[in-house]
Amino acid sequence: MKRIIFMGTPEFAVPSLQALIATGQVVGVVTQPDRPAGRGQQLTPPPVKVAAEAAGLPIYQPKSLRKEEAAEPLRQWQPDLIVVAAFGQILRSHVLELPPLGCVNVHASLLPRWRGASPIQHAILAGDAVTGVTLMQMEAGLDTGPMLAVAEEQVLETDTAATLHDKLAVLGGQLLAARLDDLLAGRLTAVPQDDSLSTYAPMIGKEAGLLNWGETAEQLGRRVRAMTPWPGAFTYWEGQPLKILAAEPVPGATLPPGEVGVLRDGTAVVGTAEGGLALHTIQLPGKRPLASAEFIRGRANFANAELGMRNAE
Repeated sequence: MKRIIFMGTPEFAVPSLQALIATGQVVGVVTQPDRPAGRGQQLTPPPVKVAAEAAGLPIYQPKSLRKEEAAEPLRQWQPDLIVVAAFGQILRSHVLELPPLGCVNVHASLLPRWRGASPIQHAILAGDAVTGVTLMQMEAGLDTGPMLAVAEEQVLETDTAATLHDKLAVLGGQLLAARLDDLLAGRLTAVPQDDSLSTYAPMIGKEAGLLNWGETAEQLGRRVRAMTPWPGAFTYWEGQPLKILAAEPVPGATLPPGEVGVLRDGTAVVGTAEGGLALHTIQLPGKRPLASAEFIRGRANFANAELGMRNAE
């Protein structure tokens, strides 16, 4: 039996942890500190900690592993292998070089495409038909290490970042479970990444949810899906943010960009650079989400309105 340390934090990492727990080889779990969450800002443990506690595993929650002394608990666990999935901190050489078998990462893309913090959102934004997970040998660069195994997943036209996240999380756990014995026995061939094919997926900020009506309906539809559930897609109407919770491109619409029209079934549609974007579900600040047809019935001035940047209102 080998000794494995698992490092991860959010929901995405839980299936990978559970796959390792089933082998009985996990000697410790490293995750981010508890943080305030929700309206009450109560101190909340990360999902990986919850799963580790349920399994009775030792847990370490360092604020940072940047200094060598912060890694002392890891040394005491004497790992043969460290498995990482969405941990949330860059690992330095004193951690990467600690286990004899090195550190491997479960990454939510088909590397070298979408290296970085937000591969799922960027795969949807780019209109990728296929994505997946890569089991990668970690090195000092950002997601640049050689690939050990991959598994593909189709990106459906209905997928949001939430649904694709959940599918890739499960797929990551399945890939890890399927290839762990080969990994521990040194039977996996490390394939170097082709850096010329690499793309970068930087962290998504709140501003990424703002819809630019000068883009095509297809692009805007992908942005709505990519920003669901966070940070959420939005535009501005009468100077206040209007969340777009669900939308769909309408190829034949010919409204000017940003102008609101109404489809035959009463659904609001907004003009874009090419086609229209049907707004299925929308929400004003402090109000409940509404179907756009219901929203229009209560606010007749929304039809024929112009949506856009706050400063343009």
